[in-house]
Amino acid sequence: MIDFKAKANLIWDVANLLRGDYKQSDYGKVILPLTVLRRLDCVLEPTKEKVLEYLPKVSDKPDKSKDIILNKIAGHNFHNRSKYDFEKLVAEPDKIAANLRNYINGFSSSAREIIEYFNFDDQIERMDDPKADILFQIVKKFSEIDLSDMDSMSMGYTFEELIRKFAEQSNETAGEHFTPREVIKLMVNLLFISDNETLTKEGIVKTLYDPACGTGGMLSIGEQHLNSFNKKAKLEVFGQEINPESYAICKSDMLIKGQNPSNIKFGNSFTVDGLEDEKFDYMLSNPPFGVDWKKAQKIIKSEHENKGHSGRFGAGLPRINDGSFLFLQHMISKMKSDGTRIAVVFNGSPLFSGSAGSGESNIRQWIIENDWLEAIIAMPDQLFYNTGISTYVWIVNNKKSKERRGKIQLINATGNKDKELLAEKKIDFNRFYEKQTPSLGNKRKRIIENGEEKGIGYITKIYGDFEENEFCQIYPNDFFGYWRISVEQPDWLDLMTKVAHDKQKLADFLNTATPEEIKKQTDEFEQLCKMHIEEGKWTLNENELTIEEDKKIKVKPDTSNRDYENIPFLKLDDDKKLVPQTIEEYFDREVKPHLPEAWIDDKKTKIGYELNFTKYFYEFKPLRSLEAIKADIFALEQSSLDLEKKVLD
Repeated sequence: MIDFKAKANLIWDVANLLRGDYKQSDYGKVILPLTVLRRLDCVLEPTKEKVLEYLPKVSDKPDKSKDIILNKIAGHNFHNRSKYDFEKLVAEPDKIAANLRNYINGFSSSAREIIEYFNFDDQIERMDDPKADILFQIVKKFSEIDLSDMDSMSMGYTFEELIRKFAEQSNETAGEHFTPREVIKLMVNLLFISDNETLTKEGIVKTLYDPACGTGGMLSIGEQHLNSFNKKAKLEVFGQEINPESYAICKSDMLIKGQNPSNIKFGNSFTVDGLEDEKFDYMLSNPPFGVDWKKAQKIIKSEHENKGHSGRFGAGLPRINDGSFLFLQHMISKMKSDGTRIAVVFNGSPLFSGSAGSGESNIRQWIIENDWLEAIIAMPDQLFYNTGISTYVWIVNNKKSKERRGKIQLINATGNKDKELLAEKKIDFNRFYEKQTPSLGNKRKRIIENGEEKGIGYITKIYGDFEENEFCQIYPNDFFGYWRISVEQPDWLDLMTKVAHDKQKLADFLNTATPEEIKKQTDEFEQLCKMHIEEGKWTLNENELTIEEDKKIKVKPDTSNRDYENIPFLKLDDDKKLVPQTIEEYFDREVKPHLPEAWIDDKKTKIGYELNFTKYFYEFKPLRSLEAIKADIFALEQSSLDLEKKVLD
């Protein structure tokens, strides 16, 4: 692969010419569209003269017919019928603005529409203004940068490196990040592994979709992966992107590769679904982490409330500051009934955020109870350019294989355990990542890409083998479910007023006594009540106290003393096997011995689901001995004394 960073640096150097006339945060408005134009120019260069020679033969035909004929001659889904290219543009410095506009207008409609999303004409006018007069210098610099030797992956990296630099200049949030290619390759491997046999069939046609496609990196690598083992297979790619620059770059990439650029839609996937009626075989995405959906709140809530499960967001709405689960629900709505596989990258929040009954928990419940969640892979931290947080790949599948039905596979691919073993010299290499040298922003680690003993191949093998080991655990779906119960205890003060023989005397006491005196009286009543219950004189059945055979008193709960318990659906039996348990069984075993007067308010019971990844792979680390700690303290003290002595001397 060509050194994309070197190419990106060459292009980035051109931005120095904008200094003084443009704010740094606006450099991308010039550099990105010109990079696309130069890329298209380099791709068309071998057939440009053939197109111009044939042009007179189609002069009387409508534009649509011209496009079809000239595209064929150009050998791509686009062409340019202007007499200009970058070399000829710089040959006429005095006419650079007019000629550049002529060149852009010479593109076929599909390519011209891409450039329009950059609003580049405004920048041509601004740079051609006599006060700036930098248009010719900028175009000349680009004419000297050769992009003809770049394959699709290298070019994608170059675009993303440029956008990353511009994002840093604009102080973009950490959530606006790009997906490293090795992460995408892993996701693609996981997505296709169970279908490899099907995908080798001649003439097979499959579809791949990304609702937050950015510059199209995931779509490109998905296509490359399929073609790597079946040249005759066809993967039609689809996507939607909200950022106009990224959208334009993605469409230009689709044009160059011969894909249908009209499959890439512009806009917010939540508010305007550009592919509303489409269903797909595969879906890949890395939606922004922790990005709020406040601007789209009205439309999303309306769809949730009015359409329910016939819309996209029927399972629930997550908190307003994290739209991760909106993306996943949107993707699930596009699953085919005969089977679709999804791979999506999230941060840790969707695993456990939200208690029972919350939007997040309800969405997890919906996915797990429908048996769609197949696997979750915990990735190393510091993988992404603009954020060092830990990430997780979710694999969702509505047609699981027989052995996977009713189960969820968890894979710990963080490499943290290997890091410790390396330090102890028990292994020779980390099986999951290596250092990124040099680092790129916050990206200080990369997943290794070769062989089945480490990196992508090793993680893919663990996933495909579907066997428990030190990095893999498999649990039944119910393992992640629980009941959240409300544990109530009597309001002893209220109860005391209800059973008192002389209510007036008690009322007078309560009106004049200090809080300490009232508490003392209430505590004494509580002990008396418990004694009567223990002796069998009184009976407390949940929230009803019987003090005589025919006298029953409703017990009011003490809201200040209310407690909540999460009761797992499953428990470990004596043979260490997971078996179902009931709320009553757990309550009698774990709560009643300590709080015999307590009861459950059934109306408040809720079902919750969470995936506490750290807990499942927790390893106990013995505490250091006191001797070792003392030795460290003495060593520090001695070091301080030596330093003090050195200074004083």
